[in-house]
Amino acid sequence: MEYSQLNTKDLLKIRTLGELKAAGYESKSIKEELRQNLIKSIKSGEKVFEGIWGYEDTVIPDIERAILSRHNINLLGLRGQAKTRIARMMTFLLDEFVPVVEGSELNDDPLMPISSFATSLIATKGDHTPITWWHRADRYTEKLATPDVSVADLIGDVDPIKAATMKLSYNDERVIHYGLVPRSHRSIFVINELPDLQARIQVALFNILQEGDIQIRGFKLRLPLDIQFVFTANPEDYTNRGSIVTPLKDRIESQIITHYPKSIEIGKQITSQEAKLEGKPLEQIYMPELMKDLIEQIAIEARHSEYVDEKSGVSARLTISAYENLISAAERRLYIHGEQNTVVRVSDLIGIIPAITGKVELVYEGEQEGAGLVAYNLIGKAIRTMFSDFFPSPEQKKKEKTGNPYILPLSWFGEGNSLDIIASQSDKAYKTALHQVPGLEEIVTTHVKQLHEREKEFFMEFALHGLAEYSQLSKKLLDTGMQFKDLFSSMFDMGAPDEDDFEDEEDL
Repeated sequence: MEYSQLNTKDLLKIRTLGELKAAGYESKSIKEELRQNLIKSIKSGEKVFEGIWGYEDTVIPDIERAILSRHNINLLGLRGQAKTRIARMMTFLLDEFVPVVEGSELNDDPLMPISSFATSLIATKGDHTPITWWHRADRYTEKLATPDVSVADLIGDVDPIKAATMKLSYNDERVIHYGLVPRSHRSIFVINELPDLQARIQVALFNILQEGDIQIRGFKLRLPLDIQFVFTANPEDYTNRGSIVTPLKDRIESQIITHYPKSIEIGKQITSQEAKLEGKPLEQIYMPELMKDLIEQIAIEARHSEYVDEKSGVSARLTISAYENLISAAERRLYIHGEQNTVVRVSDLIGIIPAITGKVELVYEGEQEGAGLVAYNLIGKAIRTMFSDFFPSPEQKKKEKTGNPYILPLSWFGEGNSLDIIASQSDKAYKTALHQVPGLEEIVTTHVKQLHEREKEFFMEFALHGLAEYSQLSKKLLDTGMQFKDLFSSMFDMGAPDEDDFEDEEDL
């Protein structure tokens, strides 16, 4: 049976070079390997980059064209745009197993050895040279570029201990301790944040990419390394911390620009897929669809905020962490009150502030405001943006003076009443509190189409938050929750909390 027709079980039974030749094995480069397997996937309709959402018509076609062209790739984009994940998924386009000369540190192809060890072994043992099989999951090397990375780390260096132990001259190739790049022969090699690599280290990659030559302390070795290089870079790095030197950039054949989700729906797919919710009592927690939209809208607001460094970007990890925190806030209430079911509330959004503050880089003005206050305001902006999708504009209705659906609840607050929404209060207490506001339920049932019964109180609270964001009510952050009051009775406290209010936010 020909090599290409062997199943995995029979393939792994081949243990010598002679048996490999007899099976008809033919060497091929890793780029050709990726190309051929991609062609098979395209023809069969198989989706290679499963779970990568929003790139179907942009990034993924570019990657596939690069692979078909046998190109090295640079993925250029802001943080949290799945660049590294895409690189890791390229391993699925490799053959499941490839043969390697047993004991070779450079993963030598038995038919095309490049190391002195493999060459000598094959010259001595011939067809009896032992081989082993290398799984595609192991054919991936990843290195984060940092300023302290050295040539020795990537390329290699002379090992004096090896020279002394083996009693070899420093002129002998066997004294070399190879770095990550030579050890990644026949693999996918990824360098993350390439601009952070010092220029002199980037220079060391020139000949490897172009000629396959490496030079280590006077040794000039002709090693035809077979590597699929994938680099990742943040465009801000070009001007902030470093740059990709021009000759190296010229040798990277395809530069592919990534981007953030272009719609809330795509963002929700990513968040739902990536959130770690194992062990959570999800069957007891109801998450309104609007809340999922709000989480994504917060990220959108952050990416356009004047207080957030736009060039740094806002990672998808913000929405993922926020989603996990919301579920945990509802889970905590279940345990406190021993309830069987609960619904995520708008006031639970205060609990995601820790998920926001650690995920955004602030400009100077943002630092002056404080990370907690910026996060609080981002939540408010998201609520204001989504409010108009369900309810009429309070500002417009106020101008019309007739047919204002908000007149009853606003009048109630105007009479001196206030409403406290406590983060950890039971569902019964939460519902009782909201239903004491006259006209609030009617606003929701009138304007929210296809209202789910379990979402009624959620939208009632959402309406209050929306009125506060449109400056119709005062909203104040309490140690244990939120307080809504009449705007004019709170002239000296317009609802914007101080930065100190966020020091004990875990108590909410």
